[in-house]
Amino acid sequence: MAQSIACYRCGASLAALTLPLSRRDQCPECFADLHVCRMCRQFDPAVPRQCREDDADDVTDKDKLNFCDYFEPSEQAFDPARKAEADAARAALDGLFGDGEVEPSPADTSAAADVFK
Repeated sequence: MAQSIACYRCGASLAALTLPLSRRDQCPECFADLHVCRMCRQFDPAVPRQCREDDADDVTDKDKLNFCDYFEPSEQAFDPARKAEADAARAALDGLFGDGEVEPSPADTSAAADVFK
C-alpha cells in the first residue's frame, strides 16, 4: 500500500510512519492519536455504529484511541471541509472568549498581594 495517508484531524502527511500503524502512533503535527475510528477504512458515518465491520466492538468516541483489530488506515480519512468547520468554530469561540491568555489587571495583582501579607 502506498503511504499517501494523512492525519484525519489536520491533514499532515503520515508518510514518515511505517505501516501498520501502531496503537500508540500519533500525528507528528497535531499529536492526535491515529488508531481511531475516524482514521479507519471501516469508518462510515452513514451506517449504524458508524462502522462497516459487523464484528467490530462498538466504540462510542470515534476520535479516541481504541484497540479494534479491524483497524486499517484510510487514505480518505482527512476531510478538508470538516477541518474548515472546526477551524471556524474555534475562531468563533476565540472571538467570544478571547484566546485564553488573560493578563491580570494591576488591581487584581495588588489584591492578591494583600491576601498573602
